[in-house]
Amino acid sequence: MSATAVKSISVKLDHETRLRIEHLAKSRRRSSHWIMGEAIQQYVEREEKREAFRQAGIRAWNEYQETGLHVTSEAVDVWLSKLESGQDIEPPECHV
Repeated sequence: MSATAVKSISVKLDHETRLRIEHLAKSRRRSSHWIMGEAIQQYVEREEKREAFRQAGIRAWNEYQETGLHVTSEAVDVWLSKLESGQDIEPPECHV
């Protein structure tokens, strides 16, 4: 199946939600199918980003558990303040 192939799927929605979707579709001059597809696509993209962020946090925690390397919040605050003021400086060094 090609990347552009589209396949139907059935979703059960309560009456109020269906009416809301139809109202949005009418006001945006789109079909209710387009509204639902767009909503699902945006949800999936957002949740994939959220999961990637969560996995990065887990990897960072595991790395910290293994190495003990870290940067204090004070050092990060100083670094971010300098970046905000326009200085192009290296991030603070990690330490145990």
